[in-house]
Amino acid sequence: MTPSAHAPAGGEQERPDGAGRRVAVLAARFNGSVVERLLAGALACLREHGARDGDVVVAWTPGAFELPLAALLAAQAGFDAVVCLGAVIRGDTAHFGFVAGEAARGIQEVALRTGVPITFGVLTTDTVEQAIERAGGAHGNKGWDAALAALQMVNLLDHLGAGVRSPS
Repeated sequence: MTPSAHAPAGGEQERPDGAGRRVAVLAARFNGSVVERLLAGALACLREHGARDGDVVVAWTPGAFELPLAALLAAQAGFDAVVCLGAVIRGDTAHFGFVAGEAARGIQEVALRTGVPITFGVLTTDTVEQAIERAGGAHGNKGWDAALAALQMVNLLDHLGAGVRSPS
């Protein structure tokens, strides 16, 4: 095993280069004030890592439940990565569990089916305050984190070889 296989710090995935990468950023409109903060974080991350504005497409879905279908379409359209952003905040009914669980399952399914990095930047919190803390507050910005993970995964797939991706 090579030294880079032992320690992730300093490896090429840690310093992703977004230059020339086409990235779709999908944002759910539901809980939009929180998602707008996640989106700002994701776009700032992509820019800081060299992605050009013209290579980044932002599209809005009605809610988190609709993210997997939009992610599938973006992956099939040839984007190098897809960043899914949303905020599902627990309420008084079981609806939270269905939406959060199906969004997560669907996003993972699209990534596995297409071989395109699709990241899960969907907050699943008990309160609006917890969501705000994770959308640029005390707990950082999970939109930034999801965008960084997308670029890291593109680099990883490049490192492993182009044959990793499988057609849908």
